[in-house]
Order: sequence, then structure tokens, then C-alpha cells
Amino acid sequence: MSIVVQKYGGSSVADIAKIQQVADRVAAAQAAGKQLVVVVSAMGDTTDELLALAKRVTESPARRELDMLLSAGERVSMALLSMALNARGVPAVSFTGSQSGIVTNDAHTNARIVEVRPYRVQDELARGKVVIVAGYQGVSYKREVTTLGRGGSDTTAVALAAALDAEACEIYSDVEGVFSADPRLVPGARRLAELSYEEMQELAESGARVLNAQAVEFAKERGIAIYARATRGGGETVIRKFPPRAPGRVVGVASESGLMAVEAPGSELAALLAELDAHQAGGKQLLVHGHGPQARASLVLSLENLHDFPRLRERLRARLGAGLRLTEGLGAVSAIGAGINAGFQNLRKTLGVLAEWGVVPSAVSTSSFRISLLLPEPVLPEAVRRLHRALVEGEVSLSPAD
Repeated sequence: MSIVVQKYGGSSVADIAKIQQVADRVAAAQAAGKQLVVVVSAMGDTTDELLALAKRVTESPARRELDMLLSAGERVSMALLSMALNARGVPAVSFTGSQSGIVTNDAHTNARIVEVRPYRVQDELARGKVVIVAGYQGVSYKREVTTLGRGGSDTTAVALAAALDAEACEIYSDVEGVFSADPRLVPGARRLAELSYEEMQELAESGARVLNAQAVEFAKERGIAIYARATRGGGETVIRKFPPRAPGRVVGVASESGLMAVEAPGSELAALLAELDAHQAGGKQLLVHGHGPQARASLVLSLENLHDFPRLRERLRARLGAGLRLTEGLGAVSAIGAGINAGFQNLRKTLGVLAEWGVVPSAVSTSSFRISLLLPEPVLPEAVRRLHRALVEGEVSLSPAD
């Protein structure tokens, strides 16, 4: 009997009525002959509400205690869904991340899975039970409860699918698959029937919230197909290894808010990185330019998982002094596609759209799959709409010779 791992996001289990609907879907899948592992997120906005409670106690809550608090949300969902299934005559058992064998490093609030030991999950599947697992959480090698950061339930699901050699991993949310842009922002956004692992990972890292980037990384390493679907039914997007697309095609536009630019003298780079590491603050787009006394180091930080940002800001200013420059209130808009920078056509088009609009980016960065622009946060929604119209709806997809 094949194993299928299903993951249901917070909107899919937001209240008891929706949990009952998920239970019906799971019961039908089991009746069709599947062995099921079901990963659940916290109900609705529970995680945000718990974080808000912590911030009412202190502006800089201890990361370990945050993990103890935030991991409670998924435990509520898993127990309720297990109860609903058992009430339907479907044998089910719920496990926390640690009980299901999710082992992580010790980076509290943003841990990475290092190993999965699914022995208890396998035992219960062999007994004919549906196994419900709390997503977003695990246990460190130090036996501490950890959480996996934004979208961590996706990572839980794909990691379990890999460890169990599952037939498929199905990710259910309130959106019918992956779109070329956020359909709430862009009326012309298109559902993408298929995406390569690389394209999906770039979209996720650029702010698209349908799937988690680390989850896609796991799937790519193990060759697991991910099916992104709406809980209510409808279309889907399949993420797996596909033949290369024609270079230059833009598949989507994504944006990420809550960024900050950090600039410091090049001679202070080691001190800057040490301070960021001490606060578990991951940087992106590191650039060192110039040499000698004129050298400058710059990078971009995401504030999303920086629960003690005020303290980090004070520490940076105290350690780096007048040479430090912080620019807050930034975001990034990114165009994604395999071979997007095979020539400069897409980059020229992107910069032309902004120039016509009268907006000058703070920074521009490129890779083989992405063009990213650092912009003031308030202009992000309109930037997404304009670039989507030009690059996706306008089908700007030219070869390097054009």
C-alpha cells in the first residue's frame, strides 16, 4: 500500500467546520487504499496571535521560550483532526514533531531539519492508522523543542515524505496551486500547471508564500513530486524535475517585505557577520566593493524571524559606530525564470518599466533564475503589477540574440 503525505495549511484548518472537511477528505483517501500521513499547521492566525502575546510580555522574547510557545498551535490542530477522524471510525493518532522523529539543529525559531527518524510513524501506519503530525516543529539534538520558521509545515511534510519513501507529497492551502503572481494583487495572474524545483525555490525565496523554499530543497534532493492544491478542489501545480525551458521565459513575479539594508566599512565585515550570527540573523546579497580604507560591505536582512530586532540594531550601532548605515522600510520585487539572464533583454525591460514609472531601485541583483530589485516597501504592490504586465502577461521571453 503506497504512502501519501498530505499537508494542510492554517486556512484549511482555521475552524472546526474546516477541520471536519479535512477529516472527510482524509477518510476518503484512506478508504481509497492509501496509507496517510497528514501534517497540519496551526489554526488560522494562531501563530501570529501567540507571537503577539509574547510581544506583550517583552519586546525581545527569548528564542527558546518562543519555540515552546509557538509550537503549541500545531498541537491543537493535530489533536482535533485526530479526534475528528476517530469519530468517523477512522483509526488515527497524533504526534508532535519530536514524537514523529523530526530532528533539527539548535537554531531556535528558524531551525533546519538535519534528520528524520520516522519509526513511530511507520509503526502506526503498519497498524492501519492515519498519522497526524504537527508541522513547523521538531526537536534539536540537544532535546530542545524547535520551530522551523515561516512555512515550516511544508518542510515537515516533504521531509517526512522523503524519509517514508512516499508516493507523493500533497500541499493543501486556500490557493489553487502556484500562480505567476499573488492573485490578490494581480488580476492577470495565471496558475502555473508545472514548475521546476529551481523555479519554485526561487519564487519561495523571493516571497511567494505558497511553498517553503527549504521544503522544495528537500524535494529536489530526493526527487519527490510536490502537488500544490486548494483544499476546496480545483486546479493544481506540480513541482518536480522538468526538462529545461527555453531560456529567458519569466514564469512569475514575487515580492518580499520587511527588509533592511546594512552597510559598513569593509574592515568591519568580520565584526558585522559575528554580530549577525550571534542574533541568528541570516543575510542575503552580501557585497564587498572597493579595497583598502575605501572598501564597503553591504547586505540585506529579512526582519521576519528577527524577534529581537531592536536589540540587534543597538548592538550593531554600538559595535560599528559611525561607519554603520541602516536603511529600513525596504522590500524586494523579483522576476523568476530559468535562464532569465541568458541575455540582458529581461533586465533591460525591468529597468525600463521602473524608469518609465519614475522609481529608482536601491539595488539590483541577478542570478541565472532571478532579477531582484530593492525598493521602498510602499511601492511593492504596484511594482509587482507593472512587472507582471510587462514580463509575464506581455510574454517578454527573448533569446540572447534578440
